[in-house]
Amino acid sequence: MEHTEKSHVHTEKGLLGKIKRCLSKKPLPSPTDRKKFDQDFAMSTSFHGIHNIAQNQNKVRKVIWLSVVLGSVSLLVWQIYSRLVNYFTWPTTTSIEVQYVEKIEFPAVTLCNLNRFQTEAVSRFGIIFFLWDIVSKVLRLQETSANHTVSPETLDFVTNHQNFSITEFVKNSGFYLNNDTLVHCEFFGKTCSPKDFKHVFTEYGNCFTFNYGENIQSKNKVSLSGRGLKLLLDVHQEEFTDNPVPGFADAGVIFVIHSPKKEPQFDGLGLSSPVGMHARVTIRQLKTVHQEYPWGECNPNIKLRNFITYSTYGCLKECKAWHIQRLCGCLPFLLPGNGVECDLLKYYNCVSPILDHIERQGLCTMGTHNSSCPVSCEETEYPATVSYSTFPSQRATRFLAKKLNQSQEYIRENLVNIEINYSDLNYKITQQQKAVSVPELLADVGGQLGLFCGASLITIIEIIEYVFTNFYWVLIFFLLKILETIQRTSPPQAV
Repeated sequence: MEHTEKSHVHTEKGLLGKIKRCLSKKPLPSPTDRKKFDQDFAMSTSFHGIHNIAQNQNKVRKVIWLSVVLGSVSLLVWQIYSRLVNYFTWPTTTSIEVQYVEKIEFPAVTLCNLNRFQTEAVSRFGIIFFLWDIVSKVLRLQETSANHTVSPETLDFVTNHQNFSITEFVKNSGFYLNNDTLVHCEFFGKTCSPKDFKHVFTEYGNCFTFNYGENIQSKNKVSLSGRGLKLLLDVHQEEFTDNPVPGFADAGVIFVIHSPKKEPQFDGLGLSSPVGMHARVTIRQLKTVHQEYPWGECNPNIKLRNFITYSTYGCLKECKAWHIQRLCGCLPFLLPGNGVECDLLKYYNCVSPILDHIERQGLCTMGTHNSSCPVSCEETEYPATVSYSTFPSQRATRFLAKKLNQSQEYIRENLVNIEINYSDLNYKITQQQKAVSVPELLADVGGQLGLFCGASLITIIEIIEYVFTNFYWVLIFFLLKILETIQRTSPPQAV
């Protein structure tokens, strides 16, 4: 046992001795050498004012220079702190620029008949308006909690017609676009036809988009202001009808002007042209660029599955589609995606309550960066100015009545004339930009260093080297002291 203790003490002393010898290989500088090191640093550093403190023998001047240096350092710290605080508030600026071009891309135009369904079909299915309110509920962002009084007739129809396809009904019994309803079409001096329109479903039933997506016209650009798309439409009031309640009692065409790469959105953006009117629409192109978080609210990493270009409206549709398909096992035809179409019973028992649940719980939100559908990083809008005049004139009425083989009264009550063109060949870019970038922040901090202390990055490296060297000497000094203390307090070896 005694032999073991002796061995332990011998081993401990041997280890401590080795550490002490290793630390003592490079002896610590003497106080004179350390003072000379400090003096050399003060005289050679590029940090202004330090050498004035070190070389002055006059105590008053030394105190003055010390006060100047400390004041400059204090101002420097305050300026750098304020710059950092300002940077981390993520400030932005907004720039507006007008670009003049020789040619400009023409937007897409989606139009619908305000009278959504054929009169004959409505007479056969009298509850179609109620059913359509339930079906089109997926596109309305508000009023999803409205209570409807359900008649026994409606419940009986929903129960006994589960295979009733609302998609086929709307497609076959809604408004159509052919040579009868599209009386005249002209795009930049060239004749167009119903073949140049793409069929889309919206809350207005069958709608038709000109210049959509990869259509040939989207590759052409308008080179003259004041010319564009001219449409003469026949709404066939006797053939098409709608629910005669406030909000659906108009006769005419509703249309929306949007980017060819995006889905049409009528909610709050639709323009109406009543029958017997000539609507002259003058548009401008407005591009808006938003910054990503934390400077802005957009998220460039979000991609949509069913749309090429991200938009808040398309994102909300996909969000609702995902929740409905997950909880109901089917997909409403007005929403994007691949899935089994919901029958009427599921619309009534599942889709409608789920939409209310989505609205109440905020499952599909929009606007901020952490919402389901943040604002898009880039979007193109077409602000419009619309003016109206009575159409047609008396002489034109007689001419069109003869040409279309209709009465003059029919011409006045069914024809809609729409003309869409650019006011100028330019577009406006509204761009949200970072008020302070990282290079600008570094340049600002560097300017503050130079202004108050005459310092630069090299100066900072000099100071770091000086501080590290002194820290190393202090550390070695204390380690040696600790080792000496341990050796002194160790028990003496037994003889």
